[in-house]
Amino acid sequence: MVRRRRRSPAIEMTLSIESMTYDGCGVAHYKGKAIFVDGALPGEVVLCQTTKRTSKYDTAKVLEVLDASDDRVQPRCPVAGVCGGCSLQHMNIASQIQARQKILLDNLKQVGKVEPGAILSPLQGAHWNYRRKARLGVKLVPKKGGVLVGFREKQSGYLAVMDSCEVLDERFSQLIIPLRELIEKISIAKRIPQIEIAAGDNAGILVFRHLEPLSESDMETLKDFGRRHNLSIMLQSGGPDSIVALYPEKIELLEYRLDEWDVSIRFRPSNFTQINAEINKLMIAKVLELLAPEDNDNVLDLFCGIGNFTLPLSRIAHHVTGIEADHTLVEMARENALHNGIANAEFITADLYDIPLDGSWLHHKWDRILLDPPRSGAIEVIDRLPNLNPKRIVYVSCNPATLARDSAILVHKYSYNLTATGIMDMFPHTKHVESIAVFEPS
Repeated sequence: MVRRRRRSPAIEMTLSIESMTYDGCGVAHYKGKAIFVDGALPGEVVLCQTTKRTSKYDTAKVLEVLDASDDRVQPRCPVAGVCGGCSLQHMNIASQIQARQKILLDNLKQVGKVEPGAILSPLQGAHWNYRRKARLGVKLVPKKGGVLVGFREKQSGYLAVMDSCEVLDERFSQLIIPLRELIEKISIAKRIPQIEIAAGDNAGILVFRHLEPLSESDMETLKDFGRRHNLSIMLQSGGPDSIVALYPEKIELLEYRLDEWDVSIRFRPSNFTQINAEINKLMIAKVLELLAPEDNDNVLDLFCGIGNFTLPLSRIAHHVTGIEADHTLVEMARENALHNGIANAEFITADLYDIPLDGSWLHHKWDRILLDPPRSGAIEVIDRLPNLNPKRIVYVSCNPATLARDSAILVHKYSYNLTATGIMDMFPHTKHVESIAVFEPS
C-alpha cells in the first residue's frame, strides 16, 4: 500500500514583511523559517495564511493588510490578485521601477560579482494597454459560468475568471466577454484551447487554435466576429506552419514603423516581436546610442530575430550581420531588408547554442557586437566574443540572473568593464525585468 503524505494544515499568522523576491512576493520569517507571501509589500504588517508548507520554507497569501506600505495602490484590475498575467498591480509604478532596478543590481552583485560604472535612467512608457501580443487560454467550465478566456491563475493551471484585461492593447482589452460569447457559439467549443492575439500599427489579428475541424457555420461565425470588431481572423490546426487566413481571405503582414530610422518592420503573428511597441522604440534608440556605431563600422547582431535592431543599425553602420537560429525569422528579416531597400545588412541562420567552428562570421573583425538572447542567456557564445575583438558589446537581457552570469565571464575572465546598465519597463505590473548592459575592453 502506498501511503500518501499528509498535507500540513494551513495556519494563520501575522508577519512583518522584510523584502521582496524577484517574482513579487513579500519575504518574512516565522520561527526561523522563510515565508514568501503573495500580495505583500516590504515594510507592511499582514495577516496571512499558508498555502504550502515545506521543511525549508512556506508560501502564504495575504488575508488582511494590517499596516500598509506607502507604495501600495488599489489595483486597476478586479482580478489582479488572482490572475497570473500581472503580479504587481498593487504596487505604484515608481516603486515597481525601483524594485526591478534593485533586482538587476542585486543579481549583478551577488551572482556576477560585478558592479556597473554607471546606472542608466529607466526607460518608461505607458503603463496600461501596452501589450500587443499575448496567448489567451480558452476553456469550457460550466461550473464557472461557461467558457473562460484569459490568462491562468497564479501558480495554477486554471484559467482566471476575467471580463477584460487592462494591459492588453486597446483593440483587445475589452474583447474578453465577446470572445467568451463567441466560443460558446462554436460547435467544437471544447476543442479550442487558445486564442493568440497580435497587433501591428496597421491591424490586429486573432489566431484561433482548434484541435478538430471547424464547420462551415463555425467559420462564418468567426468571420462575422472579425467584421464586427475590425480584426483579421486566422486558424491554427497544428504547429505555427499550419496558420492560415480565414477573414479576409488574404491577410496583410502586420507592421510597425520606426520613423526615426525610416524603417518599417513586417511580421507574422507567429514571429517573435517585442510586446511593448513604445518601449521597443525607446530601447532601439538607447541601444544605438550605447553601441555608438560609426559609418565605417561592421556590426554583429546576435539573436537578431526579424531585424528589430539590425535594420535601424544598418542606417548608421557600414555593414550589419544578423545571426538567428530560427530560419523563419531569418527569412522574415531578409524580406524586411528588401522591403526597406537596405543592402548593407545580411542575415545568417546559425544555432548560437551550438556554434560550429567553421562559421564564417567567427572569422571576421567586428567593431561592435549586440546580443539580445532569450531568457537562457548567451553563455555559449560569450567565450567567442573577445576573440572577435569588438570595441564595445551591448547586451539586452530579459533575465537578470543570466545577464549576471554572462557578465561575470566577460568581466572576470576576459577583463571587460561593465561601464553601464539599466532597466527598461517593457512589462509594467509584472515580475519581468528587461535590462541593458554595456561592456568595453579594459
